[in-house]
Amino acid sequence: MSPALPSPCPMNLTRLSAIFLLLPLVSMATNEPPGCKIRVTSKGLEMLRQETLKFVEEELENITIPDLQGKEGRFQYSIKDVKITELNLTHADLRFQPDLGLLFEVHNSSITLNFQRHILYWFFNDVGSINASAEGVNIHTALQLSRDVVGRLKISNISCDAAISKMRAKFSGTLGSPHERLSLHLSNSLFFQLRPRICPVLNHAGLVLMNSLLDTVPVRTPVDNYVGIDYSLLSDPEVTSASLDMDFRGMFFDRHNESDTIVNYAAMPVIREFDRMVYLALSEYFFDSGMYAYFQAGVFRMQIARDRVGMARGIATLSDGSSLATSRVPAVPRQPCGSVGERRAPPRGSRSAVKYKLTINIQHTLAIAPPPRLFQIALLIENKMNAKVSMKGKKLAIHMDLRRFRIYSNQSALESLALIPLQGPLKTLLQLVVVPIINDRTKKGVQIPLPEGMDFTEEVVQYHTGFITIGANLHFSKGLREVIEKNRPPPGPARAPHASPHPPPPHHAF
Repeated sequence: MSPALPSPCPMNLTRLSAIFLLLPLVSMATNEPPGCKIRVTSKGLEMLRQETLKFVEEELENITIPDLQGKEGRFQYSIKDVKITELNLTHADLRFQPDLGLLFEVHNSSITLNFQRHILYWFFNDVGSINASAEGVNIHTALQLSRDVVGRLKISNISCDAAISKMRAKFSGTLGSPHERLSLHLSNSLFFQLRPRICPVLNHAGLVLMNSLLDTVPVRTPVDNYVGIDYSLLSDPEVTSASLDMDFRGMFFDRHNESDTIVNYAAMPVIREFDRMVYLALSEYFFDSGMYAYFQAGVFRMQIARDRVGMARGIATLSDGSSLATSRVPAVPRQPCGSVGERRAPPRGSRSAVKYKLTINIQHTLAIAPPPRLFQIALLIENKMNAKVSMKGKKLAIHMDLRRFRIYSNQSALESLALIPLQGPLKTLLQLVVVPIINDRTKKGVQIPLPEGMDFTEEVVQYHTGFITIGANLHFSKGLREVIEKNRPPPGPARAPHASPHPPPPHHAF
């Protein structure tokens, strides 16, 4: 009879169950949904191609070829001041390379050079200039795009291959036939000098200069004195043959307590269109995290003291001289009062297919002081607001408009009835004081993650359930060369890009 198998240990079963319960949480942590998503389409890449081609031509024109000297038969020669005078990159293409990044190719193009010659042939001394041309120039460059350690989009690797089909040198002078014999030798010398210098120039242009342009994209940056925004990439960009999609965290934070944020439970923003050059999608989390950050920073705390508010004969007068027509509070007419308003929870937004709605709950205390004692009334105010989203350049702005207002007391229904006369004046107070405070923050706008010198134009905003999308075309307010020269890294030993550690992990509020 075989021995009985040992029964499984209850402790092991408990640990195994705990592991299976934690697996979904680990999956959620590693698959954080984006608050902001950007898609660059083939149409946008075509516009980038024009700027890229101009930039590549300028870089290739800076290729330096050393002076050459030597002897070929009875010829002794030296050439110097070799310069590229013209590039004819007529067949250039920039396109998406799926699962990699970008592919830049040049086919059947030409490069024209000029240099000074000094030739000694027997007793003849020949000095002059020579024009040479490289024909059948083909360049194949693949740029790998990825997320770096701080969440910034980077060109992480470049593979390059350059080929020249034919090199010709054209002499002008009196030696005729001897020049033709020397021409083949000089053409071969220039071929072996020019071709190996093309790829190093393009590698430097991509890994150093173009990355300095990508450094101008905001990652974790202040918005104002109260809040900042985190635009770090959550993963490497997704590249298909038709688009480049990037998922950003899109999270605002309180600058005085950066780890206090809310969890992203919003729907994943989805971009289905390809008609425009670029698309921006923003989820509810983008807006809610902004309101939460301002709420935690204390921006929405407001005190209207008795020197700002007076109630007499049904008129509430503010310190700026404006007045609000009101009804007198029952049993306390012509008495001075003060009020303190504070949101008891962060504003929450919701998006439908036609508009963006914002809900703000306020704990409002109205202090009325008829001599000789002071008493307070606790109010709960619920506001429903519509928001209009707009773009200007690369700034996203929001304008709020109060649509629904409700005031009540959580103490008793009788108090709620007594507060009905305050409905009108407090709504007007919110329209003149609270809403302008919000709009003053949101009208300044927040920059979206675009490089310097690149703006949105002809944008169209569409509202979807749980997110909004903005389709637009791109406009270069500055050329690539201007932006790169402004942000060109200083000369010196190569620095490890962005070796700074991640910011501290956020402590989410539920």
